[in-house]
Amino acid sequence: MRRVRTISLFSGCGGSDLALEASGFHIVWANDVWDRACETYADNIPDAMIECGDIRDVPRFPSAQLLVGCYPCQGFTQGGRRESDDNINYLYQEFDRALRYVLPRAFIVENVAGMAYGKNRELLENQLRRYRLAGYHVKWSVLNAQDFGVAQDRKRLFIVGVRSDLEKTYEFPEPTHGPERDKAYITQRDVLTGLPEWPIGEFTDQTLNWYYMSRKRRADWDEPSSCIVGNWRHVPLHPLSPPLRRIHTDKWVFQHRGRTRRFAYKECAALQGFPTAFKFEQGSIRDRFQMIGNAVPPPLFASVVGGLNHILHVANG
Repeated sequence: MRRVRTISLFSGCGGSDLALEASGFHIVWANDVWDRACETYADNIPDAMIECGDIRDVPRFPSAQLLVGCYPCQGFTQGGRRESDDNINYLYQEFDRALRYVLPRAFIVENVAGMAYGKNRELLENQLRRYRLAGYHVKWSVLNAQDFGVAQDRKRLFIVGVRSDLEKTYEFPEPTHGPERDKAYITQRDVLTGLPEWPIGEFTDQTLNWYYMSRKRRADWDEPSSCIVGNWRHVPLHPLSPPLRRIHTDKWVFQHRGRTRRFAYKECAALQGFPTAFKFEQGSIRDRFQMIGNAVPPPLFASVVGGLNHILHVANG
């Protein structure tokens, strides 16, 4: 069976593409604008060619059966800016341009879950409309990474489209982990055991200020972590830190004294579902947090793409 030719846009350090390579897909071209992310990608996915640069400067694309993209929409993320008119929120138009140029059999988009709610829903509807006009049957869903074997409570929105002329349908995967499922949630203990307890230099020791303590930033050892974000100041507390107690809506305090710290970047990578062999050696420590927090958890993406096997693993077309 021929490997499915795939184009990856807004690839970051390669979370989605690591899952694709492991699933037998052939990434013929990838792109990201951040040089540190491109270098990390090349360190870990050497069989794929990633071109670093602004997607708006790319005039044409190779042929492919699958197009994937994780374009940023920072105005709608929980941890980023909330400027809904920011130009970065309209990079989906570049994905749409590539989609119409390549006309793959199918596409996958991953984005922040906040786009699905409230006034933000308009941006989601704009994307769905564009992709349907491009000739695709389109479905979307918000999935939680912890339901698919990732040790993290992380909700993300996925859009999947199948070319209309193929007369095939896509169904989102059913959760595999959690209560009343075949498998229990993967916990922090499962992925952090064996890592250094206090890896000096791999986490920020900035003060836990009032804003940081306005949210519940700690989960117990035998629970998945809360969401891993790209800002090293806002990543969750390591479970060796004392438990938290809620004082009121926007204030949490430690129940007793003890050593406290945020997660280290290698711990964040493990909680995102990256294998220990994945190398984060490029850029500053702060850069590595950003790459990891912005990445797609590979096990989650593998679950989403698995539903396309009956559409993609056929003769080229």
